[in-house]
Amino acid sequence: MRSPALRHVLTHLITPLLMCIGMGLAYMGAFVTPEPHHLPVAVVGTTPQAKVFAQTVKDTGGKKLDVRTVATRADAVGLLESREVTGAYVPDAKAPELLVASAASDMGATAVEKVFTPVAARQGVPLKVTDVARPVADDPTGQGLFFLLIAVSIGSYASVAALGAAGAALAMRVRALLVLGVSAVVGGIGALLAGPVFHLAHHDLAGVWGMAWVYSAGILFIGVGLHTFLKRWTTLTMMVLFVMLNFTSSGGLFRPELQNGFFGTLHAFWNGAGFVEGVRSLLYFGNDGLARDVWTLVLWLLAGIVVTAVAALYERTVRARREAAGPGSEAAHAETGTGRTGPRHARDEAAREAAEEAEESVGV
Repeated sequence: MRSPALRHVLTHLITPLLMCIGMGLAYMGAFVTPEPHHLPVAVVGTTPQAKVFAQTVKDTGGKKLDVRTVATRADAVGLLESREVTGAYVPDAKAPELLVASAASDMGATAVEKVFTPVAARQGVPLKVTDVARPVADDPTGQGLFFLLIAVSIGSYASVAALGAAGAALAMRVRALLVLGVSAVVGGIGALLAGPVFHLAHHDLAGVWGMAWVYSAGILFIGVGLHTFLKRWTTLTMMVLFVMLNFTSSGGLFRPELQNGFFGTLHAFWNGAGFVEGVRSLLYFGNDGLARDVWTLVLWLLAGIVVTAVAALYERTVRARREAAGPGSEAAHAETGTGRTGPRHARDEAAREAAEEAEESVGV
């Protein structure tokens, strides 16, 4: 291709086009056709009739349902509050009851209602639905936490361009300190949005901020470390890790039981799921399962620190080699296709690439 400018533009179009493909595959694959896959439900009762009824529901649902029986209504409520089941049916000839916990998943509660409403209709009686864990009135669908995840994630991965590209001239330890500061600010913004602004969190706001900080720091450390090796391809990599795979597997819109096996599996260990489920545990379920979710976030943070440490070691090694090679080697490293050389041109080229990467990151 004869025109360097046209080649430059076409090269930079690769990233948004790959994002288009990736976002389409991820979002449409995860959200377009939600169907139950081993949706856990319970039937209350220990009588032979209750067990036969549970087996009938299981046989009718096939692989869509995992059905168990529990002895009492209180046991069923306990399973809902620990999010081991999505719904529990209490058989009764005159007043059957369905127990749900919509704070865990509004879509899950709706799916369970679709399963058991026809059962009550065949008995010719109305189905009473009891929500044992309802979201706050300011977040009636419980999906506000998903959008909080999006806000904190964007603030995190978009900051990678500034810290990784524009801050490339800084020592890695300085960038690491900036990561801690920026992630604390991003976490604080998330806490403000969750609390005073939109009232998603009516208590434990400090805990929400702490989890947002750890979540954001993990993303930033991973991004800053990867930037040393990937340069402008860092933006695409961050989008894959913390948007395409992250938002879709978080459980913020659909629990893993309503998604295919790929996204359901990611939900078990991805950092977005750790954040969303951790905040749910904190706000609605008496900290049940909170330790596991916090450890998920901590492990991602530790992974980010390791990546950054490897990048710091690599940068020191490269710098030592260039210093040992002498000034002539520096000039050779500064060569470009235009034939211009020298430290000034190298700095100009680096600044231009950093600006382009920052614009590209913020733009998406």
